Amino acid sequence: MEAADLLKKEEVVAFPTETVYGLGANAYSSEAVQKIYEAKGRPSDNPLIIHIAEEAMLAEVAAVIPESAKKLIERFWPGPLTVVLPKKGPLSPLVTAGLDTVGIRMPNHPIALALIKLAGVPLAAPSANRSGKPSPTQGRHVVHDLKDRIAGVVDAGPTGVGVESTVVDCTTNPVTLLRPGGITLEELEDTLGPIRVDPHLEKNTAVPRSPGMKYTHYAPNAPLVLVESFEKLEKLLKQAKEEGKVVGILTTEERQSFYKEADYVLSCGRRAELATVASHLYDCLRQFDQLNVDLILSEAFPVKGVGEAIMNRLQKAAGGNTVKAD
Repeated sequence: MEAADLLKKEEVVAFPTETVYGLGANAYSSEAVQKIYEAKGRPSDNPLIIHIAEEAMLAEVAAVIPESAKKLIERFWPGPLTVVLPKKGPLSPLVTAGLDTVGIRMPNHPIALALIKLAGVPLAAPSANRSGKPSPTQGRHVVHDLKDRIAGVVDAGPTGVGVESTVVDCTTNPVTLLRPGGITLEELEDTLGPIRVDPHLEKNTAVPRSPGMKYTHYAPNAPLVLVESFEKLEKLLKQAKEEGKVVGILTTEERQSFYKEADYVLSCGRRAELATVASHLYDCLRQFDQLNVDLILSEAFPVKGVGEAIMNRLQKAAGGNTVKAD
């Protein structure tokens, strides 16, 4: 595979996973990993996740595998779960951003697994987008953001889950949820019992132990306001239109016909099936960029199951600009 040959030459290549497209580079090569940071414009204190193709690779990069991690790996790998473990081996220090731990996952995508095996090394692979922008769920999203900045894109069409992996720190007791994602809190606790939710999850933290914990992420070009009540959203829409703004509404199929005054109304799925919202969320945010709206008003979603990950991404995209229901 041409992509694997490029990786062996210390280049960076975008490839599909079941969550979003990743920007891969040899995790052992600082020369290659530096190209990830340069292509994305990513802050150097934001650690990267390692992608492996088989459990034998896990022993190469993790010094200790606690029993909690073994249980999670047995149930959820391959899949959208990243476990943070003590690092070891020849990992580039750029991967871990100076931490003594590393996030590791095994993606559930045949092309990703084949590429890692052909490359013969674990791949450092954050989302394949410009830093701070919505993550790419289609190959064309990668091309739009990173054309001429990377060596190539393996385009396999839309991804499935649509939001990044869940990240858990298995060096703590109990295990700590660092980032909600494709594996829900309920599923984690069904496997391990009660786990701790990091108190910095919804706000900036001085030393991020996982991607997505610091900085504004997933943001479209226009300001996004997350609104927790339908009534307040409709009031904000009316006010913005009176000010002459071009307004986009992010909603679901159930309420797509409600916002008559809006210039654009995009449905990201079905409120009754939040997995469909997760799958289409980033694509909708990117569509608003193409429509050149002045303001995006987004509905809020129940914070349960994958809804926790959806709300985490929307809160980050809004930069904390949330209108409460009260």
